[in-house]
Amino acid sequence: MSSPLRESSLPSEATPEPLAPGQVAPDFTLNDAQGQSVNLSHLRGRWVVLYFYPRDNTPGCTKEACGFRDRHSEFLAQDICVLGVSADDGKAHQKFVKKFDLPFTLLSDPDGAIATAYGSYGLKKFMGKTYEGVYRHTFIIDPNGLIAKIYRKVKPETHAAEVLEDLANL
Repeated sequence: MSSPLRESSLPSEATPEPLAPGQVAPDFTLNDAQGQSVNLSHLRGRWVVLYFYPRDNTPGCTKEACGFRDRHSEFLAQDICVLGVSADDGKAHQKFVKKFDLPFTLLSDPDGAIATAYGSYGLKKFMGKTYEGVYRHTFIIDPNGLIAKIYRKVKPETHAAEVLEDLANL
């Protein structure tokens, strides 16, 4: 994909069946802001919060990222790894991390392949235009690599607190 948003007048390619709690989380290897590879299977033994977001430096995405930043010490205290994924490249992630002092890892999924595997990429509409992009979804993955909880309707302002509360009950 040449940019995080592609205009489209055709339906998106067939998407896989939606993931559900109890299923194995699709494994992946993506690069972080510095170009270092991060592999989900290497995080086995830890809880992982994997959140997909549309784009760096946009209002909702900034609120969501800052929520995870503000509660990051609570995630760390429980040895929970937070990973944010968007189609943005490493350079955009570096600017976003620096601007908002984000202490967790942002991953680049430039072609949307991983977002698609998680059912978090497809057709969107905004201001009368249809385009393909990343949906704001979050997945809690347990230490065995299984999906424990899925959030398909996310309120960026309160999401990090909601995730922490739910993790306490899992």
